[in-house]
Amino acid sequence: MKLAVLTSGGDSAGMNAVVRAVVKAGILKGCETWIVREGYEGLVRGNTDAETPSSPLLSTTLDVKINDPTFIQNLRFGDGALLRDGTGDHPSGRTLKGRYIVRVGWDDVRGWFAEGGTLIGTARSQAFRTPEGRLNAAYNLIKEGIDALVVCGGDGSLTGADIFRAEWPSLVQTLRSQDRITDEQVSRHGHLRIVGLVGSIDNDMSMTDLTIGAPTALHRICEAIDNIHSTATSHSRAFVLEVMGRHCGWLSLMGGISSGADFIFIPESPPKADPWEDAMCEIISKHREIGKRKTIVIVAEGAHDVNLKPIRAEYVKDVLTDRLGLDTRVTTLGHIQRGGRPCAWDRILPTLQGVNAVDALLEATPDSPSYMIGIQENRVRRVPLVEAVKMTKAVAEAIKVQDFEKAMSLRDPEFRENLEGFIATSTLEKQPLLPPEKRIRVGIMHVGAPAGGMNAATRAVVRYCKRQGHTPLAISNGFKGLLDDNIHELSWLGVDSWTVRGGSELGTNRVLPDIDLGTVASKFQEHHIQALLIIGGFEAFNALMILEAGRVHYPAFHIPMVHIPATISNNVPMTEFSLGSDTSLNALVDACDSIKQSASASRNRVFVVETQGGMCGYIATMGALAVGASIVYTPEVGINLDTLRDDVKWLKKRYALDEKGKSEGRIVIRNEKASTVYTTEVITKIFKEEGGSLFDSRSASLGHTLQGGVPSPLDRAYGARYALKSMAFIEKHHEQLREKKFKARQAGPDSAAVITLQSAALKWVPVREMVEHADMKNRRGKFAWWGKHKGLVESLAARPQLV
Repeated sequence: MKLAVLTSGGDSAGMNAVVRAVVKAGILKGCETWIVREGYEGLVRGNTDAETPSSPLLSTTLDVKINDPTFIQNLRFGDGALLRDGTGDHPSGRTLKGRYIVRVGWDDVRGWFAEGGTLIGTARSQAFRTPEGRLNAAYNLIKEGIDALVVCGGDGSLTGADIFRAEWPSLVQTLRSQDRITDEQVSRHGHLRIVGLVGSIDNDMSMTDLTIGAPTALHRICEAIDNIHSTATSHSRAFVLEVMGRHCGWLSLMGGISSGADFIFIPESPPKADPWEDAMCEIISKHREIGKRKTIVIVAEGAHDVNLKPIRAEYVKDVLTDRLGLDTRVTTLGHIQRGGRPCAWDRILPTLQGVNAVDALLEATPDSPSYMIGIQENRVRRVPLVEAVKMTKAVAEAIKVQDFEKAMSLRDPEFRENLEGFIATSTLEKQPLLPPEKRIRVGIMHVGAPAGGMNAATRAVVRYCKRQGHTPLAISNGFKGLLDDNIHELSWLGVDSWTVRGGSELGTNRVLPDIDLGTVASKFQEHHIQALLIIGGFEAFNALMILEAGRVHYPAFHIPMVHIPATISNNVPMTEFSLGSDTSLNALVDACDSIKQSASASRNRVFVVETQGGMCGYIATMGALAVGASIVYTPEVGINLDTLRDDVKWLKKRYALDEKGKSEGRIVIRNEKASTVYTTEVITKIFKEEGGSLFDSRSASLGHTLQGGVPSPLDRAYGARYALKSMAFIEKHHEQLREKKFKARQAGPDSAAVITLQSAALKWVPVREMVEHADMKNRRGKFAWWGKHKGLVESLAARPQLV
């Protein structure tokens, strides 16, 4: 099968990762791969020069070996390198002038996913909207023998894809009646296979939790707001930021949560107060009255009031200036949000979706629907394209008729949860919401190594506690600080800037409560701690187990206790995501991009990069997928002599196949605990010795750089979400204990739990149940959902095919 991929509509970071994944997965599945330049416009224009080079159809077997000449041809053949050249010319005499449908090979998409935008171009085609344009597009595909198409774009692009597929049989018959194609071509290309992937920074497509480009756009927004914070504080200014989002407020909402904004405007849920100006000014006035020096308001470009009157950033500025006397500035981020290198998840998710898209094309039948490949419940899913587009348009229609409740219901449940969380952590109430008898003294501590998102979670807990009337008690320096009475109450304003801070503002260490369990219990009683929130990694999980077991002897532990997973290793069992792991992945991506550039600029070089992670290979595996590493070593699989022998053999063959001028640096990711014998230094020396004249080898240990830096937007947003879920847990179980005031006040085993993320939903799992799923010796879960991706990393480097 010949398959082609195109990008259409507005560009978004991650589109190049889609093209790379489709091309490589297509070749691995035995397909011939093509790209279409300039989106649908390229389909309409086709190729005006001589016939483009082609080759016999490849075998459909996945077991392609080194002696298979078709695989070697696809490895080295193609004109993808020309796409980087603005002139479209190449010293070899090849050119892209007049050619819009171009065959590409494996090495033509090398390193693409580290670049923003789309290297194959995109355009909004008016011609494709006409029947004549689609007829020409069909002819150009059939002329090249292509009848399978991957389209990456927004809802308009995917709508066009489905129309094209539905019309295909009639287009083929029209072309035959015009004698533009032969009977043989009619029989071979009577069915068009189409798969859609959503490329949109707005995250506005229904039936998928995340669209390609949205995470990177959120990164750009948060980077801008982080930079604005300092100047806003210095001058005690207010800043109004306009972000993209015509019918979807995801960027505005998530940007507000991740940056600690004071007020946001989103299309799906306009301010309920009428006039909204009074409500906004009241909230911001309260913040200013307690000493807040900066004000951040985020406005989605499609924001409006309950009467659908547009709300513009300039008008919001005038309101803040005229009514509150604030020195206010407007910043419109515009296309800055689209640009820059893709973040880690805008490399990982498009790669997984691109591979799945090729599988969907191969499995498609004339009766199967066109699929959209999306993400649901943290899994790659196929959904009927027509239904996804229909539901997406339904959101805009609901907004148009002012049915905002329906518009919110059409978004995923996490959207509503995040909006409620933003309100709970950004609004300062004059009076606590709970009566005195329901208020709780909540102890908060960090345990284990620092991780991005710890401070964001703590801030959210404190803000929520102050709103409800609870007392948030900071226990500095973990259990050691508790024994030293290092405890103080946190204030609403005191944690204002904690969202953007890395590390641990409370201080953290690995000391567990069994250092002196009796004294820990007495300190709980002395400080009248009625609930405990522990934020940390596997040590925090262990601490919760010890405290829960200690209830037998110490009544002070009969209180609600909850653990929020926060560790770059992501090794807490039964949860798919721990705070800090996304920040660490992005730090790894940044480091490896620089290392790869250094390796490519010098002699052919292999870099062995050592990562943290303990006995859990999450960071190494997902990082390898994000940076396009050639080999990854994890503790779960380990390293032996046979493995190293095969790896050396692969590296030699791979560098031998590189054409002159096309060689590049390659990355090998090694988890710090992958082997006690085959260390990073040993592996580097082996590669250097065996590389001979083909390649050199160097090592780089990233160490604690993976723990530091500014937390990623995802870690900040999840920190707030985990925190509010934890407080709901604490309030529920405290109320149950309060109802037992005339009975034995003993907490049940389910009142000591871990907040876990399972299939996109947050769940409370009793710590006793967690133990059954934990590998306590190796400090990780028994099941690793990401483990299967190790094989994909090596497949996308052609390792299995060349060994």
